[in-house]
Amino acid sequence: MSTLQFMGRGELVPRLIAQLGGNKEFAYALLKKRGDMNADGTLTAKGEKRNQMTAEERAFDRAGETPHTHTYNPETNRVEKN
Repeated sequence: MSTLQFMGRGELVPRLIAQLGGNKEFAYALLKKRGDMNADGTLTAKGEKRNQMTAEERAFDRAGETPHTHTYNPETNRVEKN
């Protein structure tokens, strides 16, 4: 399943499910473990904040880098030093 179709805002959950080969249960468990999802399946405040980011913005956030020094690679969903 391609994750390139889930690049926009509001696609945190569908993108993670796609990255995990369609395994919705594992995606939910991972989001709960990270503190992004409540036990009832709703997003926490932290999860809602990340859900409002694009895949690119989340990658920069994870890396602690900026677009001035790094470039986002949508194929790997990572940022790479310029």
